[in-house]
Amino acid sequence: MERILVTGAAGFIGHAVCAQLLRDGFTVFGLDNFTPYYDVRLKQARLQQLEGRAGFRFGRIDLADAAAAREAFAAFRPDAVVHLAAQAGVRYSLENPAAYTAANVDGFLSVLEACRAHPVQHLVYASSSSVYGANTKVPFSEKDPVDRPVSLYAATKRANELMAQTYSHLFRIPASGLRFFTVYGPWGRPDMAYYKFTNAIFAGQPIDLYNHGRMARDFTYVDEVVEAIRRLTLQPPADRVAGEEPGRIDPGVPHRVFNIGNHTPVELERFIAVLEAAIGRKAERRLLPMQPGDVERTYADVEALRRAVDFAPRTSIEDGLARFVTWYRTFHKPG
Repeated sequence: MERILVTGAAGFIGHAVCAQLLRDGFTVFGLDNFTPYYDVRLKQARLQQLEGRAGFRFGRIDLADAAAAREAFAAFRPDAVVHLAAQAGVRYSLENPAAYTAANVDGFLSVLEACRAHPVQHLVYASSSSVYGANTKVPFSEKDPVDRPVSLYAATKRANELMAQTYSHLFRIPASGLRFFTVYGPWGRPDMAYYKFTNAIFAGQPIDLYNHGRMARDFTYVDEVVEAIRRLTLQPPADRVAGEEPGRIDPGVPHRVFNIGNHTPVELERFIAVLEAAIGRKAERRLLPMQPGDVERTYADVEALRRAVDFAPRTSIEDGLARFVTWYRTFHKPG
């Protein structure tokens, strides 16, 4: 395995994955369409960290354009694909649902069809902890039912898992879906709570706490997400297995699903206290009701990941937020 195609290469996780794969000596073809969901200058700055590095090339395409996706695959002939491009965000799916079906359903179908036309050794794709929806049993396990999504975003990510299972069954595409749990860290997404809180604290503005602050998240540091992706990408599922395999849904289908989380939910008040300590300023709180599509708690069971690649995230929220705030001060230079 030498050539890896990464979609969403100018995104938060995507650019970090590209950087790691380049350090490992792979040839990487990054794709992104620079959708303006948040300030594209941040995406451009991420891409600048990759451009000019040996082994990296970049293409700007919209994966919902199936012909463009097939052309990119035909030109590069990847050994593996890490598909991270998506329309993210639970709340935005209430405002612009069409963006989610275009990017997350049509875009993923283009990737699956391209993998069908140009077979790869492994397709790794991003799912989300949001697929657990209204589940109340914790920690969330890959074996739990995921048939009660509470947002369109979650529904599209669950659709991705079902689409991958189907294509793996029909066309023997080795595939692994990764259910990310609240990934955070340097170069992160400005729409996420930790980034918004940091902006507000530095600006002396109140932070919005939904569900009156009664929330908990399994925060997962980006570098450890990258390490999980790196290890899993290099270990595609076998076509068929005789017994149980971590993450495997059907022993006869080369498709697996893994939680990628820290296995340590953090209460929102503790999270804010850690962020305040890292910044050196207190936050003013504004308590608000629960938002549609949101969930009160996430908590990842990562035993399948541990068994598959002998690794599970474990960075503490204190260390992770300290690193994020250090990067934030360097990049944004707040007063």
